[in-house]
Formats: sequence, structure tokens, C-alpha cells
Amino acid sequence: MTYLPKIKKKNIALPLLLLGAIFTSCKDQKEENKDQDNAQIEANSEELEDEAGLNELSAKEKEEGWELLFDGESTDGWRGYGKDSFPKGWVIEDGALKVQGSGAGEAGGGGDIIYKKEFKDFELSLEWKVSEGGNSGIFYLAEEIDGEPIYTSAPEFQILDNEKHPDARLGKNGNRQSASLYDLIPAEPQNAKPVGEWNKASIIVYRGTVVHSQNGENVVEYHLWTDKWKEMVADSKFKDWENFLNAGGEDKQGYIGLQDHGDDVWFRNIKIKKL
Repeated sequence: MTYLPKIKKKNIALPLLLLGAIFTSCKDQKEENKDQDNAQIEANSEELEDEAGLNELSAKEKEEGWELLFDGESTDGWRGYGKDSFPKGWVIEDGALKVQGSGAGEAGGGGDIIYKKEFKDFELSLEWKVSEGGNSGIFYLAEEIDGEPIYTSAPEFQILDNEKHPDARLGKNGNRQSASLYDLIPAEPQNAKPVGEWNKASIIVYRGTVVHSQNGENVVEYHLWTDKWKEMVADSKFKDWENFLNAGGEDKQGYIGLQDHGDDVWFRNIKIKKL
């Protein structure tokens, strides 16, 4: 009888297990990559929804109730303070509402403009840039009073070239510099961008509490109609202006205004949300 040598069986279980593990790992990695890709697509989609073009509202802003006050093409909704029409001296330039400098300060040019509606509790957002040595402002809670300029009834978010305009060195502690509550409370920190660059401004008014923001930072906070407010006004150049002391009047609401101070200043992306 012939005996054949025994053939040892190779252990193939371990390689198969390894192959299975590798396959499973690759499959899991693919699933993970797919999930990451889907998450990125979703994030990009949300980001696109949050982004708005120049003088437009994003989908998210529309859902949140924002209202566009300037579309970059027309002056619809705006008129001169104390006037029925839109004044000369203001133009639309490259998608921005521009006051053309007259060089005559508050005495010349087209005058201040206001938006047609009055607002009570709100958040106002816009972008602005100023020419060299320029001066302007954003008024809020303004009343339209015959024979009285807008600043006798309305607090002002100051707009200024802090480097070249002399107002930057007047007042107290910088309270005439950009984003300050003009001549009352200085903006801190003072973070205005250089002449020719766009700045973002935000004004929140809610039940008497007011916050100024500049370029993403809160720089002023105060409280209208309080004892502290009355003391502050009494110690200022506004002390004899009863309408300023009672900003917003009986209904505690008023117009949004943009100031013509005789210098080239541009405004865009003007939008508001009622609170």
C-alpha cells in the first residue's frame, strides 16, 4: 500500500477575516465621507440662504421679518424732511444712496431725508462710508415739526471721518466720533474704518433701551426717558429742546432720517426689522 503524504490545510480563516474587516472599514469610510459631503452641501445651502446680494434680503431675513428700505435703484419711500418730495442733492451712485457734498455744512445742499414710515421698537441695519473730512448722521425716533430741524427731536448715530473732521476732537471724551450718540455718549471701542471703506451700523430700539453697534461690536447703550437720560440731556446742548428730551413723542415712535451735513456720504443695504 502506498501512503501519500498528508497535505496540511492552510489556515484561510484569518485572511478572510482581514479582508472582511478591510471591506467593512472601506464601506464605513465611504458612508462617513458621504455623510460629510451631505452635511457640507447642506451647510453651503444654508450659507447661501443667509447671504444676500447688495441691497437685497436673504431668505432668512425675509423669514425673520426684515424690510428693505432702499433697493439700490430708486428713492421710493424716501422724501425730504418737511417736504413732500425727494430733494435735489441726493443721488443714487453704484447702488448707494449718496448725499452730494455742497461744502456748506448743514446750511446747504438738499437737506436731510426721512423714510415714509414711523417705527417704534426696531433693529435698523445699514452700511455707510464717508469722504475725507466728512460728517453725517443717522436719526431715529424723529418727529416732523414745522419750523424745527430734525435734530431737535431725534437722537443721532454719528457718522464722521474721525481723522480729519474737527468734530472728532470736540465734545467730551470723543462723544462726537463715529457711532457715538452725538454729543452725549462716546462710542467705545472706537472701531470705525478708514475713509473710503464701508462701515456697518446697527441701531436697536426696544422699549426705551437703545444700542448702537459699529462693525459688529456694541459701542453705545443707553435708556430713553429714564432719570439718567433726563440728567444727561439737562447737562448737554439739547437741554432746552423738549422734543429731544421726549424723543419719539407720546407714541414713542418716529422716522428714520439720514443727514445732509454738506459732505459726500454713501449709504446702502438699508433694512429694518420691527421688534
